[in-house]
Amino acid sequence: DFILTGLTDSEGIQLLLFAFFLLIYLITVLGNVGMILIIRLDPQLHTPMYFFLTQLSFLDLSYSTVITPKTLENLLTATGYISFMGCFTQLFFFVFLAAAECILLSSMAFDRYVAICNPLHYAVIMNTRCCYALITGSYMIGFMDSSINVLCMSRLQFCDSNVIRHFFCDAPRILALSCTDTYGNELMIFIVAGSTILGSFITIAVSYVSILSSILKINSTSGKQKAFSTCASHLLGVTIFYGTMIFTYLKPSKSYSLGKDQVASVFYTIVIPMLNPLIYSLRNKEVKNALYRVMQRDVFRT
Repeated sequence: DFILTGLTDSEGIQLLLFAFFLLIYLITVLGNVGMILIIRLDPQLHTPMYFFLTQLSFLDLSYSTVITPKTLENLLTATGYISFMGCFTQLFFFVFLAAAECILLSSMAFDRYVAICNPLHYAVIMNTRCCYALITGSYMIGFMDSSINVLCMSRLQFCDSNVIRHFFCDAPRILALSCTDTYGNELMIFIVAGSTILGSFITIAVSYVSILSSILKINSTSGKQKAFSTCASHLLGVTIFYGTMIFTYLKPSKSYSLGKDQVASVFYTIVIPMLNPLIYSLRNKEVKNALYRVMQRDVFRT
């Protein structure tokens, strides 16, 4: 069994963090479930862009649920206990869902690239078959990454400390507890995680460079603003997500800082799943109009 040290030893701060994280989690559940329902209930949002957004809300809700409830329990009880199987199960689903989200975000960037750079062929390229293939690919890559990750970790021997210096079961912190040589495991995990994060990030970067080039060629100011507005929300979400992920995982182990890494981890595991539905709804007129139509049709009618 393992002991999670959490974010702080102070009981007063633990209670404040419990209330804060509980509020964030409730907003996360409400926001992501609400986003899924709005898109499902409004026919005008049945497009590839919002199909991907539905999947993003599902992934955010899922991997937040993998991390936050256990974190809340540990903050409230101050024990930090987690079983061996529970720890590796949490690690498996976290890596699976986070890796799938990386690929999904690159798929969303590709969708925006086709919509702006090849608008006449958009309906042909981004057909139903293509959308489902991209989603299936996201989950398959996520499953492959998590399977390799957990397989490498399960071969390690733990014979000394069982204290994980983190608030959830993260691969680098578990590797630090092993009393066997972890170089091969670290290299394999770094290659797999690095390929997923950097590969999807490069896809997003190339897509947005092409998008920006196309936007600059638009003559009218209103046309430029309309084109950019369709990408601004996605670009903001991508920047926050990848910024914290790259800061945490793709750096030399010597530069590890417990405090800074925990703050970054709080962002991509707890805060970002709450921010995404807010970013995509508050900055999106189509979602706000869809919410109004759904309420007018289904709520006010009753």
